[in-house]
Amino acid sequence: MPSQFFGLNIAYTGLLASNAALNTTSNNIANVQTEGYSRQQVTQQAANALRVFQTYGCAGAGVETLSIERIRNEFYDSRYWVNNGKVGEYEQKEYYMTQVEAYFDDNGKNAGFKTVFDQMMITGLQALLNNPGDLSAKEQFIGYAGSLAEYFNGVAGNLQKLQKDVNQEIKVKVDEINSIASEIATLNKQINTIELTGKMKANELRDRRTLLLDQLSQIVDIETKETPLSDPKNPDRVTGATNFVVKIASGQTLVDGYEYNELECVARTKDEKANNTDVDGLYDIYWKGGSKFNIYNAAMGGALKGLVDLRDGNNNESFSGIITDVGSVQITTKDEDGKDVTVNHDTVTVEVGKHFLTDLNKCNLSDKGGVINLGNKEYYYDSWTYSVSYDQAGNPTYAYTFTLSALQADNGLNTSRPAGDRVGKTATAGAAVSYQGVPYYMSQMNEWVRTFSQKINDIFTSGYSGDIPGIDLFAAKMATENNQYVFGEQYRYDLESYEAYQGRVKALEEAEKKRLQDELRAQLKAANPTWTDAQIEQEVQNQDAALDAQVAAKKDEFEKAATLNVTVGKNITDKDNYYLMNSMNFDVSNTLENDPGRLATKKKPGDGVEQNDLLEDVKKLATDKGTMSYRGSSASEFLQTILGDVALNMERAQIFHKSYRDIAYNIDTQRISISGVDEDEEAVSLVKYQNGYNLASKMIQTLTEIYDRLILETGV
Repeated sequence: MPSQFFGLNIAYTGLLASNAALNTTSNNIANVQTEGYSRQQVTQQAANALRVFQTYGCAGAGVETLSIERIRNEFYDSRYWVNNGKVGEYEQKEYYMTQVEAYFDDNGKNAGFKTVFDQMMITGLQALLNNPGDLSAKEQFIGYAGSLAEYFNGVAGNLQKLQKDVNQEIKVKVDEINSIASEIATLNKQINTIELTGKMKANELRDRRTLLLDQLSQIVDIETKETPLSDPKNPDRVTGATNFVVKIASGQTLVDGYEYNELECVARTKDEKANNTDVDGLYDIYWKGGSKFNIYNAAMGGALKGLVDLRDGNNNESFSGIITDVGSVQITTKDEDGKDVTVNHDTVTVEVGKHFLTDLNKCNLSDKGGVINLGNKEYYYDSWTYSVSYDQAGNPTYAYTFTLSALQADNGLNTSRPAGDRVGKTATAGAAVSYQGVPYYMSQMNEWVRTFSQKINDIFTSGYSGDIPGIDLFAAKMATENNQYVFGEQYRYDLESYEAYQGRVKALEEAEKKRLQDELRAQLKAANPTWTDAQIEQEVQNQDAALDAQVAAKKDEFEKAATLNVTVGKNITDKDNYYLMNSMNFDVSNTLENDPGRLATKKKPGDGVEQNDLLEDVKKLATDKGTMSYRGSSASEFLQTILGDVALNMERAQIFHKSYRDIAYNIDTQRISISGVDEDEEAVSLVKYQNGYNLASKMIQTLTEIYDRLILETGV
């Protein structure tokens, strides 16, 4: 039989339950504007009934308040995090592509490409056509050419500054990741400390952790997993503790319970450039004290992905090919004392076939040394040689031969030498990033500058100013000296043809046959002192077939020697070529600036000063695709072509940013509908729990009166 005071205990449990519900409702209302707060709810259940051994069986024992839990749907959280990564990525791309668009825009306020190109090829050229012998007209034309060079210098400088800014923001994002990871690991420990009994929930701490994950998901894609921790001595016992793991960038562990892995940014050295136009000090990301963090992971998302694409995006136009040979070469340099030092350097020949590698005008491979991956092993290189050879059918083979840095023992950078088993494997330099970022636009400008300079220089050097041969209009500034590169025709890889190659082979064969004939004459004269010159020549003619056979035996040697080679890198000596020209060092010839009268205007030296037939060819260069073609367009259509790329990327970024932002809003709205605090709903709950509290209080008051009557008037 239950106690006479049993009813008071039941009312007391109701009072406690209503009080807990009122306090929880009060907390919800107080946090209605708190970011990341999840609505909390009291979980109650009827207390275990008491057996009274009466006909009615059991008597209810009141209510038990089990816990106060936050209302959260983890499915919506995971959906939000996946989508939030896309929001972060395209937000960065939209912001920075707006700046790229401004750099190329020609709106009349700023002197863009069309303005300066038309000044040179229409205004300046027309004045020169009208007065080809006039010195002031030549000065004006050269001045407009200088404005064109300054335009490309300026845009290239802006793009490099943009690359620097993006690079610094990558470091900021890495620091944010580290900060968030540290806080999540701390929260994991605090949550487990509170929940270890299995009876309490660290709701506010869990809300804080979820809010941090919201922030982290916009920086980089994330995956989370929470698993209960069991007692090793009693696996069936519920400990209340859990192990919370956060992975980023498609599965790389950032937080594991109370521990977290820290990232660090390491600036690339001058020997580690991926593209010849990259600014110094671009960051690679490493796990602190560990391996390299793969920032080019195709599955990576978030703002970090967007920033990497913008900084390193080359439209997948990175160096790659098949290794065909591994050799070595000895290079003699001067030491600190000025003495000659000969050091062995390994060489690796890589055959290529992609259009942006077979044409040096399009190539963006670093010319200041870099890192090349040979069959999944990295080596430093100092320079490279571009070569073109032909088979018997006249089909060209394009190859790059890299001169690797010496071993560290010889003051080089490499720790080992490549073995012969590298042959047949893939060689790569830099990463293939499928986005049109800063390196892509720099490469496009370089291609136009090189191609246009070659074509217009070809025209001017083929003509005359008076009786003096013409000279180049455009040159390239040297980085380390107050001088310019002058690009002679003998180093023009783009003029290479099978006929020119055959001509070099034939010249080598003729030189060898002449050497053999001279050698035979000397032998015949020594062996037959009485022979006349006619007899010696007759005998030489008699052995002509044998001499031809000796020459034919060396055909492979001659073909190899006739291969066109263009050397680029630290060891450049005298083989200057248009690859050394880019949008940053594009310049007008110092000679023409100092003496404009040297500018050629006619094709024949004997023509009068009013002859302008050479300038007609220059005029044709601007609009005739047959004279100069850039991506299927004429020289004057450079801006439309580039702005087409920029506009497409800008529009894509805007569309996707808005789309993913709207999706994020919808998902967040669904999250809030479940976990958010609704003021009207809480007001209703407040009245409901107040009534419950009042009724429990009234029950206690009623029972008090009953106990007064029972104790005071019945004498119990």
